[in-house]
Order: sequence, then structure tokens, then C-alpha cells
Amino acid sequence: MGHPKGHPGGHPGGDIKQVYHGIKDSADGADQAKRFMMANQLRLVFWETTGGCNLECVHCRRLDISRKLMESDLSTAESKRLIDQIAETGKPILVLSGGEPLIRPDIFELAAYARDAGLTTALATNGTMITRQIAEKIRDAGIQRVSVSLDGATPETHDAFRKLPGSFNRAVEGIKLVQSVGVETQINSTIAKHNVHEVQKLYDNAIALGVEALHIFMLVPVGCRVQLAESAMLDAFTYEKTLNWFYEVSREGKIQTKATCAPHYFRIMRQRAAAEGIEVSPKTHGMAAMTKGCLAGQSICFVSHKGQVFPCGYLPLEVGNVREKSFKEIWETAEPFKKLRDQDNLEGKCGACEFKSVCEGCRARAFFYTQGNYLAEEPFCVYEPPAYQAQKAAQEMGG
Repeated sequence: MGHPKGHPGGHPGGDIKQVYHGIKDSADGADQAKRFMMANQLRLVFWETTGGCNLECVHCRRLDISRKLMESDLSTAESKRLIDQIAETGKPILVLSGGEPLIRPDIFELAAYARDAGLTTALATNGTMITRQIAEKIRDAGIQRVSVSLDGATPETHDAFRKLPGSFNRAVEGIKLVQSVGVETQINSTIAKHNVHEVQKLYDNAIALGVEALHIFMLVPVGCRVQLAESAMLDAFTYEKTLNWFYEVSREGKIQTKATCAPHYFRIMRQRAAAEGIEVSPKTHGMAAMTKGCLAGQSICFVSHKGQVFPCGYLPLEVGNVREKSFKEIWETAEPFKKLRDQDNLEGKCGACEFKSVCEGCRARAFFYTQGNYLAEEPFCVYEPPAYQAQKAAQEMGG
């Protein structure tokens, strides 16, 4: 990929880290970051390598069902064909997830194949199966980063969520083993009612463990074979409060931070920066200045263990299957992807919002709460855009 300085008239291309280091000290870094952010370029593919798992988390399928799901996993040959097609489409980061990817016998063969195809690979795991030998295989297969899910800051909270006593300590041990062989680590935490009171400790734990990044995921009550009780959702005001806290700790610069499935964060970041008299740029806000809220179907997509393609893992809108069409054709021609790439299609207050280019609202939550309209306004946002307020006032006066 070309260096951003070599594309003065277009958008920067390449891996976000590479581009970030190339533009962070540039005088026009903010403009280059915006061009990078707005480009509909494939940057992340989340591939559910297997439907099987060794846990029975409350937000996922039961273990006996997951074992049956493994029977429909893409074969090794089908998996390699998918990897080739992804590499033909672009050079995104390929995240090998599950289920639990480490229960797949050929996972390291596939990771090495993706590396040799020119893709950057990451592994998303619950961490409980990592041994010293597994950590070495992760390194030798060329996996660049391992993300481990910790859905609580204490063993009690995490183990209750994961339905396996000792899973917290095993996950922490897995992180340390991966670090010991020189592979980067990251903690993923789903924030919901069961652990929102622990967010500061989650952050402190991540720093103490020496991981490269902490990614928080604001709970989405629906997904590809994932169903959560609405009662677990944070209300909109707690959501807003939590994201404001996350902005504050991100400014400390102690660790890489990323808010996922939390598009409002990118509005909050700009509101807070404006109040501080700071322009959002790679120099002031790191890589967060180079991305935006909902990326579904624009820069990311999700491939299920059966080969189904979705805009993201939480938006259960199948747009094609790699067992029937090439990944490249699906990515480039699927109609829902085209609609998601045009912000003028957003409805309600999202469509009227001055922050829609950096937020866009969560398309999965919109889908869930409207029973299928993925372009509807985000239901968990407290912000009322001035243009939307004016529209409502005009309607009330006219009606």
C-alpha cells in the first residue's frame, strides 16, 4: 500500500497503524485522517472460524448446540479459498474468532496460510485453552495480536458470565503466556449491567497486565446466533456516562483504547475536544481520530462459520454466502452494503445529525428495535441534533 504522503489528492491507503505513524505529526494530519476514515475500504474481516466453543456464556449458544454447529464449519479447503478471496479483495486485518477458534484443529495452518497470503492476522479467544505450547504455535503461525475476552474485573463477575469457574484466572494466565512469547495482547470487555460498576477496575487491570489495548464493547442485544436479554442493556444515560468516562481515561495515554459497538463515542470525543479547544487529529487523539462509529458493511464485515457474510457480527442481515459467491463479489455488490455506505440513507435523528459522518448510530441496535430496519435511528442515544429539534418543532406547529 502506498504511503499517505504519496496520495495528496486521494485518501490514505494501508493499515491503520502504518498510516497513523505516517501522518500523526503532519500539519494536515487531521485532514488526512478524515479521508482515511471516510473511505469505504475493507479494513477488518471477522471470521467465525468455528461455531464450537468450550464455554457456555450467558450471551451465546449452549455447549451441546455449539458441538453440532461445528459440523457445518467451513472445511480446510473452503477456508483457504475464503482467505485467498479476502486477499484478492484487499489487505484487511483478518480476525480469527469463534466460538472458540483454538478448538479448531487446523487453526494454525489457516493462520499461517493467511499470513503467507499477505494478510495481518489476529486471534480472538476466551483465553482458557492457552498453554505455553499453544502460545508458541500462535507466534509461529504469524498471528500478530491475541485478544482475550474479560467480561468482568473480578473472577466472580467474569466466571458468572462465562459459566465456568476459574475461567477468569485461566484467561489472565493465557494473556501472560502469549506475552511471554512476544505476541501482542489485547483485552476485550463487553459492558452491560453485570459489570458497568467495574469499568475503572477493568481499565486498571488492563494496565497492570501490560496489554497493548483495551477495547470495550457496548452490549448489542442481538447478533449472528447471539441473543441477550434486553434487561442486560444499559439505559441510554448510563451508556453516555460510561463513554464520557472512557474518553477521559483515553486522554491519559497509558494504553490504546477503543470503543466498539459504541458509535456515540465518536460524537462525544468531538464534543469534549471542542469544549477543550482541541482539534481531533492523530496527534491529539491517536488512532481514534482515524476511525468512526458504525463501520458495518463499510470497512468491516463478518463471515460466519457456515460462510454467510453479514455487515457485522451483531447485524444478522445475511448478504451472501462464500460457498455460493466469491467474497469479493459479495463485498463489492451486496445491496445492503451499498446502502450502509451512503450516510444519506440514515433515517430519523441519525439522518438529521451533524455528527452522522463520524457516528452513524449502531445499525444492529436499530435493526433489533425496529424488527428489521437497519437504517433507522439509533435507539440508545440521548443526543438530539438541532436540525432534528427544528424538524420536530415545525411538525408540532404544523400539526
